[in-house]
Amino acid sequence: MKILHITPSFYPAMVYGGPTYSVYALCKNLVQLGNSVRVLTTDANGPRSVLNVNTSVDVEVCPGMLVRYCHRVAGVSVSPALLRLLPSYVSWADVVHLMAVYSFPTIPALVACKILGKPVVWSPRGMLQRWQGTKRPHLKAIWEIICRTAAPGGILLHATSAEEASESEVRFPGVKTVIVANGVDIPPAIVHRNGRCEYRFAYLGRLHPKKGLENLLKAYKMVRDSLGGTSSLVIAGDGDTPYVQSLNAQIRELGLSRAIQMRGHVSGVAKREFFESADVLIVPSYTENFGLVVAEALAHGVPVIASRGMPWRRVEEMGCGLWVENDPKSLAAAIQSISTMPLGEMGLKGREWMRTEFNWDSVAHKMVGVYRDLLSRPS
Repeated sequence: MKILHITPSFYPAMVYGGPTYSVYALCKNLVQLGNSVRVLTTDANGPRSVLNVNTSVDVEVCPGMLVRYCHRVAGVSVSPALLRLLPSYVSWADVVHLMAVYSFPTIPALVACKILGKPVVWSPRGMLQRWQGTKRPHLKAIWEIICRTAAPGGILLHATSAEEASESEVRFPGVKTVIVANGVDIPPAIVHRNGRCEYRFAYLGRLHPKKGLENLLKAYKMVRDSLGGTSSLVIAGDGDTPYVQSLNAQIRELGLSRAIQMRGHVSGVAKREFFESADVLIVPSYTENFGLVVAEALAHGVPVIASRGMPWRRVEEMGCGLWVENDPKSLAAAIQSISTMPLGEMGLKGREWMRTEFNWDSVAHKMVGVYRDLLSRPS
């Protein structure tokens, strides 16, 4: 099967977080299953940076996966070169997998697929979900109307959770939705690095108001003195400078400068060591379509506290974490409660859950089934 992925940015643009790696890992595993995979994208690597890649030819990022990076000239992903190449790349494909919603390639890709009669799997990656801080909702609603008009008949929405599916269907009524979770890499072994703190809490992800970090800081302040031992909180990730500065200011105001470390972006070895040095991961987001970092933590044997804005209610059922409201009081109670639980045993249960249900080979097989079902639909 010939599969074309169209996305505004692609690996190694890890500045965009978990979705970048998820798309890359999916493509890599689709190739390993014998499919021909091409990716049409831009060289975007953040608002003011581009990747150091060849934009004149297809680049073989890994064996069998060809990526065409088109130069981004403005905005997040505005690329005239991508528009020029779009018809030939879409013509090559049996099925097109489109990523993201409110980005430059979206509408042209939908139009090209409609004209050329190509079926589309569309992964919004959580962009169709809303929360109280959603920006420009009216403009987004207009964009969605244009997308509905431009979309071909053979289109299928892909969601990574039931929660994302229900919210996406509201914005695209009548469009069938399929749920296939993200996969996660399973480390060969659990490794925990000893630290001076008895309880090592951690957060990893984009620093953004949607992530509920202010609530986490307040919650940690409420319980730190009552934990009965030394504790620390490490916050890893990048965000817009003004927002990061506001978090640092709040940490100082709460008197937590010695207890909380702002680590910045971590990747590769540093990311692995981050998980190895954590006892509990806390993710207090207002909304997430999946929350890959939760799966990554569990794969490393780290129990989690996940907010109810995330589709991880099963962490309690599987005995590897807590699923709670993301207000400071609820988070504080969860931190207090999990500190008395058998964290090592919980970590083993979480790792086994990830190994059996979220390994990439299984996810790639499910996605191939989605493509085949879509291709078998009557024209």
